[in-house]
Amino acid sequence: CFTFLITLTHGILTFSCDACKTVTLHVPSKLDAEKLIGRVNLKECFKSATLIHSSDPDFQILEDGSVYTTHAILSSSEKRSFTILLSNTETQEEKEIPVLLEHQTEVLKKRHSQEKVLRRAKRRWAPIPCSVPENSLGPFPLFLQQIQSDTAQNYTIYYSISGPGVDKEPRNLFYVERDTGNLFCTRSIDRETYPLFELVAFATTPDGYTPEYPLTLVIRIEDENDNSPIFTETSYVFKVFENSKIGTTVGQVCATDKDEPDTLHTRLRYSIIEQFPASPTLFSMHPTTGVITTSSSQLDRELIDKYQLKIKVQDMDGQYFGLQTTAACIINIEDVNDNLPTFTRSSYVASVEENRIDVEILRVAVQDKDLINTANWRANYTILKGNEDGNFKIVTDSETNEGVLCVVKPLNYEEKQQVTLQIGVVNEAPYTGSSRSTMNIATITVNVLNQDEGPECDPRVQTVRMKENVAVGTKNIGYKAYDPETRSSSGIRYMKSSDPEGWVDVDENSGVITILKRLDREARSGVYNISIIASDKDGRTCNGVLGIILEDVNDNGPVIPQRTVIICKPVMSSAEIVATDPDEPIHGPPFDFSLEGASDSEVLRMWRLTKVNDISARLSYVNDLQFGKYTVPVRVTDRLGLSLVTPLDVILCDCVTPNDCSSRSGLSSGTGEVILGKWAILAILLGIALLFCVLFTLVCGATTGAAKKPKVFPDDLAQQNLIVSNTEAPGDDKVYSTNGFTTHAVGGSAQGICGTLGSRVKNGGQETIEMVKGGHQTMESCQETGHHHTLERYKEGGQHTLDSCRGGPIATDNCKYTYSEWYSYTQPRLGEKVRQCDQDNTHVQAQDYVLTYNYEGRGSAAGSVGCCSERQEEDGLEFLDHLGPKFRTLAETCMKR
Repeated sequence: CFTFLITLTHGILTFSCDACKTVTLHVPSKLDAEKLIGRVNLKECFKSATLIHSSDPDFQILEDGSVYTTHAILSSSEKRSFTILLSNTETQEEKEIPVLLEHQTEVLKKRHSQEKVLRRAKRRWAPIPCSVPENSLGPFPLFLQQIQSDTAQNYTIYYSISGPGVDKEPRNLFYVERDTGNLFCTRSIDRETYPLFELVAFATTPDGYTPEYPLTLVIRIEDENDNSPIFTETSYVFKVFENSKIGTTVGQVCATDKDEPDTLHTRLRYSIIEQFPASPTLFSMHPTTGVITTSSSQLDRELIDKYQLKIKVQDMDGQYFGLQTTAACIINIEDVNDNLPTFTRSSYVASVEENRIDVEILRVAVQDKDLINTANWRANYTILKGNEDGNFKIVTDSETNEGVLCVVKPLNYEEKQQVTLQIGVVNEAPYTGSSRSTMNIATITVNVLNQDEGPECDPRVQTVRMKENVAVGTKNIGYKAYDPETRSSSGIRYMKSSDPEGWVDVDENSGVITILKRLDREARSGVYNISIIASDKDGRTCNGVLGIILEDVNDNGPVIPQRTVIICKPVMSSAEIVATDPDEPIHGPPFDFSLEGASDSEVLRMWRLTKVNDISARLSYVNDLQFGKYTVPVRVTDRLGLSLVTPLDVILCDCVTPNDCSSRSGLSSGTGEVILGKWAILAILLGIALLFCVLFTLVCGATTGAAKKPKVFPDDLAQQNLIVSNTEAPGDDKVYSTNGFTTHAVGGSAQGICGTLGSRVKNGGQETIEMVKGGHQTMESCQETGHHHTLERYKEGGQHTLDSCRGGPIATDNCKYTYSEWYSYTQPRLGEKVRQCDQDNTHVQAQDYVLTYNYEGRGSAAGSVGCCSERQEEDGLEFLDHLGPKFRTLAETCMKR
């Protein structure tokens, strides 16, 4: 294998390619304590080693193979050796690695003695591993390695380098000897600033020829444990609840180290150095994560509410020679409700005058060790016993945490002279302590003090019962008030403060009432209230109410509230009547209904009553009575035989609903006068209108027949048929008039100054055109079985064309003169109309008149309908003057040449 030398500040590290071979470390003659002198690859020798020992106590071997001095060493000899012992406790296997220490001066001597041999040896132009320990003490310049090119055997080679540390910052840190290729370092380097350098080496001949490619040299800065770990904070503050279980997480601390990661220089260990107060030990720290947990469940905030810890972090995996840093950690103990509030006394005594209300009579205090002004400390008071009547309430004073006992309902000395209350207290927060009892209890004795009082109206509302038909002057016990001290009514005077109807009088000395007027239960809904004022000799008063319960007697007969009954004779034959009785139900229904009158009276012959239920009956007429108003007396009798006759106004009306007759007047009672309803009037009006329509039709028909002349039809009428087929554009039938020419809609006739021009008639779904002048036929259309001449209009290439009528024989002789006259008149007007159809009122091109349609093919049975038939002006037929040659051909087919 190929061996090379690397000069270090504290030693030269030489690796052997074979496992367990001798490892040579080149060191200076003087070594400081706890300094790294090199590393040995232990895995190459023994991968499963569990124990690592050094045969020389001056040196210590770590797990990653780092070799450290245990104290300062001054070596006089040029060489020193020791052995690294590796063993596996499970397999009992052991191996040794010999380590040889050589001084740097010896290495340089060997280097110079072999320099010529090395020059002659064939070397490859390739990168060589190289490293420099940081903070090296020299001596400087420090030899690092030699670079050589194979081409040096044939050429004179000059060596040079460039890159960071040479011609870039930090400048002049490295240089190479031009002739030998020896690479040197000029000063110490901080790895945390420059962890490595990438240099580029060049090999050139004196004339500038480059026989080799540039060579990249990587120089790694070997880390030294020169940075202490640092906590992320100088002081940590955590909190934890008291009585927490063992293992509860309090918090986590963290530290950083600037040295090379994943080495012993950055392998940190955390620990607690000191706790204050020191005893007992309540916290522990995980050595690698820095998590602080509780190691005891005896945290008690009431004893100690804060602990201070001094914590340490050390690199080198906690080795005694590792660098370390300390920090402070404060742990605050949070309060929980583990202490019950307790009364300062077990019993209390208080007093209050009777009839007092909303008055504070006592304050009770409690003690609570929990944190003040928190839910664990604030008290809630409750009255457990003795307040069944609701005379007291107890609330918490938010400032002092005391319980305040108040009277909210007046006490009566005459009823109770002493009240014993049992009260309890708890916290707002639930109790989490270990005590079985969750509430502290105390007793309060309240003495009620007597007070000289006025008369007492008790009960305030008193009632008496009297019949409504009681005689005037009748007396009753009335209202009674008492002296609360003697429970007697003597010496108390009475007067009424309210008597709405003035029915009674109150005796001033006894409170007895006397009836002054007849009582009416129905007028006061069964109860009559009188306000009473009772007073003693000292003028003290109380107010009461005397309620007279009026007992009903059968003094009211049943009546029918609705005196007017409407019967719509066309749709109704009867009406329902309902009776009521203001007396109580015991004196009311079921009712008996009957007609009042003699057995041979007219009322009994005309009307009939039929009972529906206990309170209603149905009144119906017997004979076919005339419309009008009738008076029908009806007697209604209650269950005790008391009856009353109610005269009803019954109206027989020609209506659909009773509301139709409710606003009518002028009905005579019992006369049977006939009244016309709205339907009768409407029928009469319709008959008159129909009569006028018939007369008008007859008159119009006679006039038309007299003015109409018989038409002369040619013999070949069937062959002169002009048919307008189905249309493709929308358009309504219009009426055009100009100079005596008039065109009417379907089914109409045209007649002007010169006579009838033409008409259009739809027969069997086809439209025919007749042209008549002066009452004589000029052009007619007729229907021929299986053969028609069709007038169509197409639009092709932006031009409008009219296809001529094809087929059929020539028209009769009398058509020639008529066609010439018609053609000369209509040709110029038709052209003008076609032009105007394409413009709006402002003579601008219109968008919705004549439009360009796509070619739809030949032979279509339907044509397009333009705008000419939709315009209605005074000169309506000018478009006929410019119809073009195709329309002329069509017209010629109707002439006899």
